[in-house]
Order: sequence, then C-alpha cells, then structure tokens
Amino acid sequence: MKAIILAAGYATRLYPLTEHYPKPLLDVGGRSILDRLLDQIRGLLPHDECVLVSNRRFVRQFEEWAGQRGDPGVRVLDDGSTRPENRRGAIGDLLFALERSGGAVDLLVAAADNLFDFPMGDLVGAFRRSPGVWVCVHEVKDPARQRRTGIAELDAADRVVAFREKPADPKSCWAVPPLYCLDRATTERLPEYLATGRSADSPGLFIEWLVPRVEVRAVRARGAIHDIGTLESLAECRRRYAGAAPP
Repeated sequence: MKAIILAAGYATRLYPLTEHYPKPLLDVGGRSILDRLLDQIRGLLPHDECVLVSNRRFVRQFEEWAGQRGDPGVRVLDDGSTRPENRRGAIGDLLFALERSGGAVDLLVAAADNLFDFPMGDLVGAFRRSPGVWVCVHEVKDPARQRRTGIAELDAADRVVAFREKPADPKSCWAVPPLYCLDRATTERLPEYLATGRSADSPGLFIEWLVPRVEVRAVRARGAIHDIGTLESLAECRRRYAGAAPP
C-alpha cells in the first residue's frame, strides 16, 4: 500500500499566516501538523512509499522538511501549480501522484491539514481484511460544520448508501474527513472521474461519485478529528495539543 498526502493547497483562509508558509508545516503543540500525520501513517506503513504532493510555491519548504525528517521513503512531488487559480485540485493531484509513482496501486489517502485523534489502524485494518473503498466517519451534530465537510448516510452494516460533499442540506450526522483507503481497481477509475468534467477540487467529490457505482464501507472513528481550516480552528487545535509533543 502506498500513502499519498495531499498538501498542494494554498490555505487562503489562514492568510497572512500561510501566504508564504505551507499550512501542514505549522506548529501544533511542538510538532508540525504534517509530522503528527506522518507519525501515524508510518506506524502502519513503516516500509511503504509515502508521496506528498505540493504546489510549486511551497515545494522547497516541504523538501527541506523531508530532508530534516530523514525518511528515505518520503517523496515530495511538485504539481506545477503556482497560485490558487491554476491548481490541479485534490483529485487531479491524486492522479498526478499515481502517474509519477508507477500507476494505480492500493492507496491510503490523507489531506495534510487534518489531525486524527483516533487509531488510524482501524481503517487500514478494515481495508486489509476486505479490500475495496473504505472511509472513516465521525458524528458531527452542528449543521454549520456538516455543511463544510462530506456527509455520509449509512445502512445497518455501515455501508455508505448516500454521500454528499459539503451539502447545503445535510441528511445525516456522519461526517467523512479526507482520509480514505482505496484499492487498485478504484484508483484506476480516477481518469474516468476527471473525464466527466466534474470538479477536481475536493477528494470527497470522488467518493461522492463512487458511491452509486461501487460498494463504499465506513469505519466509525474512535476519537476526535480536527480540520484546521481557519485561524480560529488552528488556535483551538493548539490549545488542545499544548504540552502534547512527544519527547
């Protein structure tokens, strides 16, 4: 299994903090958001390649980070984007990473600006027992938050029967963060999705497209998920993680 970390966004809602600095490298409790994410991934995939997709503006900073981390399995790719207006979008970046890394394979996909306070092994373990398309879900009761994320409707066996990315009228409380396991047969369908002309901006849009076409199953997250999208959410995360840096 290969891991792909999507980190090519411009985080304009955090300007001026992220105007010249990538959001995933911001400090939260003594470690960067990205280090905390990769620590979890490496605990599950210690020997697999981990590909980070950056835009051109921040690629050198990510390369410096990777060099300091000293992990030979981490590869940084420059997607060529130079500003928000010419970005490929998360789904375009996903296909770009696959094309530069040998083609379709089983994937763990994660956005680089989220922190996951739950055992990521629950998701990866479910995928390894039964490969396919797996997402994780957590309960969100605030309608405003529901409208800013993916929302899944589940059946009694936790299969996803409907999914909408950032719905105007959410139909359930089950929020889906940008953390998925996708088998090879599914990653091979990325060009098919992009050929439809649908938006490539959010990875959840690919999941939304998949739900009527293949079985998508969910794992219920046993812990909090933090989406760091605003200065307020960053400050809240820093308060939560204060003093939490590992030795």
